[in-house]
Amino acid sequence: MSQEQPQRPGASQEPIKYGGVFNVTGELASKPIGPKDAAAMQSAENKILGETPKGGAAAVMQSAAIANERAGVVSHNQADVAGDQGVAVIKSDADGDVMITEAVAGQIVGQYRQPDVSAVTTPAMLVDPGSITIGGALEAAAISAADKPIDRSDAAAIQAAEMRATGSSEITPGGIASEAQSAATRNARTQRFEDQATLSDVLSDATAMLPKDKAVTREDAERVVAAEVRNNPGMSTTPGGVGAAMAAAAKRNQNSTI
Repeated sequence: MSQEQPQRPGASQEPIKYGGVFNVTGELASKPIGPKDAAAMQSAENKILGETPKGGAAAVMQSAAIANERAGVVSHNQADVAGDQGVAVIKSDADGDVMITEAVAGQIVGQYRQPDVSAVTTPAMLVDPGSITIGGALEAAAISAADKPIDRSDAAAIQAAEMRATGSSEITPGGIASEAQSAATRNARTQRFEDQATLSDVLSDATAMLPKDKAVTREDAERVVAAEVRNNPGMSTTPGGVGAAMAAAAKRNQNSTI
């Protein structure tokens, strides 16, 4: 298979630099993003977070590095930053949530919050009748974030919650995930805030709409939070929203078994 020859360094195309995609200053801003720098950030994310978040620093760096290498403005082994000053991914406590901070050469390139479910160890087979179910957690979100217009991140979180409740990898026809996706699509086309569908509109009868339900576990909460964060441009969860309600339910269920 033939391949196009990349442009040589110094050609007319300018490399994508850190200052072009991140809010950084000084010497770092003028440095091109290389493949090894991107790989180092991906490795750090996988080690600390267990995944490479969609829209996270590693994903942005990988896209830039691939474009730079294809244009011939960086070499495959180029590591202007990772090799000298390093990358970092840090998890810290922040008022009951987890703060994720990503840095390159000591400058922050990404920061977002997510509910803390790391301390929850509820077994998956828990069937305590006093436990909060997934349907109950969704209904709690319908109250705590009642007026929040449903967007793509909410719909993704609701879909993940429904799948965890039913144990199916398919969306239930006419179920809450299907309704949430339709609402998110309509809301994206609706300019007037008062005409947009809210979490309350879709989730107020979540328990009745789920064909199956189960007590919320740590893994359930983690999956839902991850889905919400991945589909949010700000890489965060909604306060009192679906992910937060699931995390709170998982913690409550764990505490009730102690």
